[in-house]
Amino acid sequence: MKQLVSSPVFETPLEPYLTCIDYTVSKKEFSILIDKETDLLVTSPRPKDEDLGAYYESEDYISHADAKKSLFDKLYQFVRNYTIKKKIELLETFNVSEKKVLDLGAGTGDFLLACKKHGWNAAGVEPSRKANKIASLKLSSSLEYDIESLRGKQYDVITMWHVLEHVPNLTTYIEQLQQLLAKNGTLVVAVPNHQSYDAKHYGKFWAAYDVPRHLWHFSQKSIEKLFAKVEMKVIQTLPMKFDAYYVSLLSEKYRGGKMNPLKAFLTGFRSNLKARRSNQYSSLIYIIKNA
Repeated sequence: MKQLVSSPVFETPLEPYLTCIDYTVSKKEFSILIDKETDLLVTSPRPKDEDLGAYYESEDYISHADAKKSLFDKLYQFVRNYTIKKKIELLETFNVSEKKVLDLGAGTGDFLLACKKHGWNAAGVEPSRKANKIASLKLSSSLEYDIESLRGKQYDVITMWHVLEHVPNLTTYIEQLQQLLAKNGTLVVAVPNHQSYDAKHYGKFWAAYDVPRHLWHFSQKSIEKLFAKVEMKVIQTLPMKFDAYYVSLLSEKYRGGKMNPLKAFLTGFRSNLKARRSNQYSSLIYIIKNA
């Protein structure tokens, strides 16, 4: 029987897709529903806004920490440093005059620090108090806690590295993004892709579902339709090839109880190989402009 629930974004019907477990914090089950018309997936039930923070309280949630304890932490830090370098190279390809960049979901501030070192006028938003404090110390300047604090300002480039999937009020947030973007500015959005090979391979164990922290789960079709609502257009998609390996490593742990580096590597490699033709990488970077 179809579930009579409407998408809070497109007001179209949602149907059951699969059931996932929050392996990181609560160990609770959550449903993922699909909007077949737009290919958007929605986590259900969605925690109340005031309860969301509790689902990030874990030492395993290393995007909000600078942990370098285990071999996995060290590997994560190595890959993060490499990807930051590639992100800076991407920014340098944009034709901007003032070099004003806003990073939403800045985490512990490493990307913004790299931006500053390369001559960018860098600002950021980070809702986690712990991560915000670490980032502010690194940058010797304060980060905002929410996007509303930036009302009236504009930026040449706005970046969201694996952040959009966490945003509770998706439609309102995207409207705010458009207001913050300068006339000829560029929005950079990186999110997991539920149409990737590794997503289909691991199914309910796919780590990038990350319920309930990930409230939304995107594909190229859903991203294009989402931003078209505010007259913005995806002009380019780029792969995040390391994500296939990282996500596969965690997915192996969720499926079998332990990390299996060899299996994870083979799955990640196969996912990237298949994506060379389909462009369905584990995660994608969307370059978005006003239409």
